[in-house]
Amino acid sequence: MSTAHPGRDGQAAFATFRPRRGRAVSAVFAVLSVLLFGVIAVLLPGLGAGGQWRVGDRLFFAGVGLSIAALLWRYATIRATPTRDTLTIRNLFTTRTVSWQSVVDLRFGGGDPWVTIELDDTDTVAVMAVQKADGAFGRAEASRLAALIQALGPSATSPDVQPD
Repeated sequence: MSTAHPGRDGQAAFATFRPRRGRAVSAVFAVLSVLLFGVIAVLLPGLGAGGQWRVGDRLFFAGVGLSIAALLWRYATIRATPTRDTLTIRNLFTTRTVSWQSVVDLRFGGGDPWVTIELDDTDTVAVMAVQKADGAFGRAEASRLAALIQALGPSATSPDVQPD
């Protein structure tokens, strides 16, 4: 049995958002990509074995495997990190920090694969760290993000409001 810690709920509310399923799948496929393309690069028949593959060709295959793995690794590191003042969103190709005061709406419905937030300047930002593919976990994380927006966003009654 664990004992309750003061401030534990606050720590849980500000925990980093990360996808589960997409992270696991991309990490596994990154390793498989390196292994597969590495094996191909080693086993290609060279000029001495009656083939036409040269060292440059082998390096190309190894480079393709590493490039695919790098892209998949980047996908595995997608996250959204909340603080009392901002939300830092690291998506596949961009990282953006937004103030809670500028977030006016959250959407997690329809055909969208992840959460999108609408900002007060009418811009929308994808939060790829909260994904529909994660099922109930994804819905719970979207609710936690919505609670943070409600507690810390422009509709918050006081800067001292604690999220639940």
